[in-house]
Amino acid sequence: MKNLSIIASALLLVACGSEPESNVEPETKTTVSSVTYPQTRKDDVVDEYFGQQVADPYRWLEDDRSAETAAWVKAENDVTFGYLEQIPYRDTLKKRLTELWNYEKYSAPFTEGDYTYFYKNDGLQNQYVVYRQQGDGDAEVFLDPNKFSEDGTTSLAQLSFSKQGNIAAYAISEGGSDWRKIIIIDADTKEQLEPALENVKFSGISWKGDEGFFYSSYDKPEGSELSAKTDQHKLYYHKLGTAQSEDKVIFGATAEQKRRYVGAQVSEDDRFLLISGAQSTSGNDLHMLDLTKTDAAIQTIMNDQSADTYMLDSVDDTLYLVTNKDAPNQKVVAMNVNDPAPANWKTIIDESENVLKASAGGGYLYAHYMVDATTKLVQFDRQGKKLRDIQLPDVGTASGLDGKSDDAVLYYSFTNYKTPGTIYSFDVNNGDSAVYQASGAKFNSDDYVSKQVFYTSKDGTKVPMIITHKKGVELNGKNPTILYGYGGFNISLTPYFSVANGVWLEQGGVYAVANMRGGGEYGKEWHKAGTQMQKQNVFDDFIAAAEYLIEANYTSSDYLAIRGGSNGGLLVGAVMLQRPELFKVALPAVGVLDMLRYHTFTSGAGWAYDYGTSEQSKEMFEYLYGYSPLHNVKAGENYPATLITTGDHDDRVVPAHSFKFAAELQAKQGGENPVLIRIETNAGHGAGTPVSKSIEQYADIFGFTLYNMGVKKL
Repeated sequence: MKNLSIIASALLLVACGSEPESNVEPETKTTVSSVTYPQTRKDDVVDEYFGQQVADPYRWLEDDRSAETAAWVKAENDVTFGYLEQIPYRDTLKKRLTELWNYEKYSAPFTEGDYTYFYKNDGLQNQYVVYRQQGDGDAEVFLDPNKFSEDGTTSLAQLSFSKQGNIAAYAISEGGSDWRKIIIIDADTKEQLEPALENVKFSGISWKGDEGFFYSSYDKPEGSELSAKTDQHKLYYHKLGTAQSEDKVIFGATAEQKRRYVGAQVSEDDRFLLISGAQSTSGNDLHMLDLTKTDAAIQTIMNDQSADTYMLDSVDDTLYLVTNKDAPNQKVVAMNVNDPAPANWKTIIDESENVLKASAGGGYLYAHYMVDATTKLVQFDRQGKKLRDIQLPDVGTASGLDGKSDDAVLYYSFTNYKTPGTIYSFDVNNGDSAVYQASGAKFNSDDYVSKQVFYTSKDGTKVPMIITHKKGVELNGKNPTILYGYGGFNISLTPYFSVANGVWLEQGGVYAVANMRGGGEYGKEWHKAGTQMQKQNVFDDFIAAAEYLIEANYTSSDYLAIRGGSNGGLLVGAVMLQRPELFKVALPAVGVLDMLRYHTFTSGAGWAYDYGTSEQSKEMFEYLYGYSPLHNVKAGENYPATLITTGDHDDRVVPAHSFKFAAELQAKQGGENPVLIRIETNAGHGAGTPVSKSIEQYADIFGFTLYNMGVKKL
């Protein structure tokens, strides 16, 4: 069965601007009172790497259970919010964000048992509500996550139904944590059937009929559950009606099976379980279990982790897989379960010059080709015969077209940086598309232009970037501009509309997204070109994007902000230190900023494919030490105005990264630009953030950005 979730994007971070001519005066002195930073204690902590000593004076801030750390967080927030409260148009921004956010939002529908389900948000609800209806009957509330907690910080992270659709299991995240609880209910009566499963992390919910489901987790670590290292993931089977303590470990219990990440997929006919194991965020081994045989042993299909492979679809003895094994841009293959060795796989959709993502439903396969970071959709039958190109309304991002094998109608959404998401229905047999749910956003896309350009990076590599702004914006170098980037983990940045970005655009701001190396926009080789000892390529690509925007007169250094989250927070942190004069504002969010110790927290060791580690070799240590944001702040340098953002419950990129970086920057900032850290309490890495908190965060981020660009009024 498919797992269904609504996940708020933590990394789609945008900003808003103002009319430049009358409102922007970069030379005007700030009217916000000067900042006095809290005194942050320094300790004499020194680590040695390959004979070189490295000081870590703020190590004590890594202790998230310490009263002293809590006091430091409060003191920093007092300074930050004291500054933000003085910005004259902070409330104006919040009001406009609230107005534009306030429209009904829907997901595509999906059928389980006798009901059709969908997600809906009335406009300003903190969390999406799950509704259902029978036939043409009235829709009723099935699950309302807004009632999970008073402040809206407990979110619905996942929802999965049993084979018959009569039982549902859903995962909740409290305070944004990656640690989840799974609650099992009777789908008809909505009554909870048994005690919740506790301490589940990085898990799917994959049902075996109506009997039970597979899920994954780690043993709860000693010490802090937010920051302690977790590196042995296990796959469990939970049989309904039994205690969690009786759940059987299916994979991951032995030394031979030890993996940092373990996942599982049950074929639609409940016959086979496909298990993936990985040591890092790239590449997995593959194993299969015949669920029709009581005493069947797990069969290894691929024992190395040189490729990424997962199950797409199944028919009888054939499993359809998506893989980049011997195909850096990915392909679809058919595997016969009676002869599953990779040498016997049959290619169904071959690799092409464009990166392939794939989906399945209605008895067909769908290729989502990425053409310069935008979507091209093609429908195939299960033998690999191309049936048709699916025409999209514009250049942008299409997602969806997945479902059960007997679905006659599937759904997909379309969006880009200037077009709010629209849901389309798709007839799988005749290929007809029709608008199913138009966006209710009060935003006129016709007033804006979104243009893709290709600029040249330091080593001559051509890099795409999409620039979006209001029609008629004068290219005079004075437009407040946000340059956003990520550049890592094979993740592709494709065009996507956000409410906050809409506020930015409607006021004349420029929003630019660079598709740098390290991402997945051009396949595995593009990804690898931004990893480990080639990571500087990503920083060079981002710097070159900024230089392009300035040379093309979209903006200038006085009006340019850089923004990124998580790995993108590392990007912003590194680049603002390497080229501080190039930017007016830096906005690193939930960033990986201590590159010498990142792998010692939670699941950070799994990021080594992209980063390498300081313990790996002398050369790797020296490379990381050479760009690690925490270790490259220079005393007396004039750094951009900086607003660091993080959550105190972030157990993916622990907030200590941001805490220590803020302390270091505050101690060494040589200019007058403020260095602040905004620490959201009872919040994690970003998924499931309540709408109310999102509006407040964006109002603060945008207010800080615009004020430090010299914007006087909105």
